[in-house]
Amino acid sequence: MNATAIAYGPQHMRALQRANEVRLARAELKRRVTEGETTAASVILSCPWEAESMAVAELLMSQRRWGHTRARRFLAGVPMTETKTIGSMTQRQRRTLAAMLDSQSPRTRSAVATPPESVLV
Repeated sequence: MNATAIAYGPQHMRALQRANEVRLARAELKRRVTEGETTAASVILSCPWEAESMAVAELLMSQRRWGHTRARRFLAGVPMTETKTIGSMTQRQRRTLAAMLDSQSPRTRSAVATPPESVLV
């Protein structure tokens, strides 16, 4: 019983420390997504520890040119709520969402929009 009584004192400090670790790790993850070092689709598929309790909309909005409205409209097509956490998604939902994100990536759209060289000649 003494061991539990001793653990109560610093518990709130451990909780604050853990919250700060998660906050900093998420900020770094969102920075990497914004700068293009990683994609939102790869984060959804791999589900790192810092993204497990992150809302899907929060991750989507960390991409360039993605705001609240675009994320909401995108998730309405799945259908999935904005507050759904990445860690609570099923594998099927992860694969579907990642495939939809990959189909909207700029390099895919530019590759489709550019005609092949043989057609131009």
